[in-house]
Amino acid sequence: MIKYLIKSMRPRQWTKNLVIFVGIIFDGKLTEMPSLLRVLIGFIIFCLVSGVIYIINDLMDIEADRLHPKKKNRPLASGQLSSKTAIFFVVISSLFLLPGAFLLSLNFGLVTLAYYLFMIAYSLWLKHIPLIDVLSIASGFVLRMVAGIVVIQVAYFSPWLFLVTTLLALFLGFGKRRSELALLNENASEHRKVFEGYTTQLLDLLITIVLTSTLITYSLYTISSSPSPSSHPMMFTIPFVLYGLFRYLYLIKVKDFGGSPEDVLLTDRPTQIAIGLWFIAVLVIIYLL
Repeated sequence: MIKYLIKSMRPRQWTKNLVIFVGIIFDGKLTEMPSLLRVLIGFIIFCLVSGVIYIINDLMDIEADRLHPKKKNRPLASGQLSSKTAIFFVVISSLFLLPGAFLLSLNFGLVTLAYYLFMIAYSLWLKHIPLIDVLSIASGFVLRMVAGIVVIQVAYFSPWLFLVTTLLALFLGFGKRRSELALLNENASEHRKVFEGYTTQLLDLLITIVLTSTLITYSLYTISSSPSPSSHPMMFTIPFVLYGLFRYLYLIKVKDFGGSPEDVLLTDRPTQIAIGLWFIAVLVIIYLL
């Protein structure tokens, strides 16, 4: 039972919660152990809360998942985990996790509660509305980032990074929708009603718009991040971002591999190298220059 509960919480997707560390990294406090510990605890809480949300989502979609070529193997859809056990786990976990978030920080608790309620609204209604579904996913990423900021005392956080995070989440979200649409073909709307509002052509256009906006916004951030008008070292990170986005676009359009962004992050070596080099460059620029 525990094995299937953990599987239903989708640990592979917890990589999305790494966004919580953006605030402490770009505020230059990554080496401050008290701050790092608070963010790490916040990360763990968000991983568990998001895991509970995934179980709630699976409970609501159990019948539709049984008709899906891949989702039918999920513990709830396959019958490996009973609905009664899942509901009991959700209730008990929520009663511990949400108060725990408030114990860490009042503001962090409020953001965690907002994320929890918003994601339930997403599972119930928002994911069935075209465009709103992906915008909701992007909002979830922004709430994660805000959680990482309020759990510590961040001196300054560039508004450009909020825009970059939002646009990047939209890019991943529309890419995921396109991959799902390609996988399900003409049966897509039978699995999820929201696909009635999407076509491959529309998603390709949206992906192009968001990709372009992401690159421009990140470039503007790198220029504005330096107080010196003659030196903009963060611009050296642009090639890694450029390649990472182009690589993901290649995986979506050519390899039909983009339905799960977390799988790309965990399995695609070129993407891992690009992210790793970007991260090293950011650390060198912020902490050593």
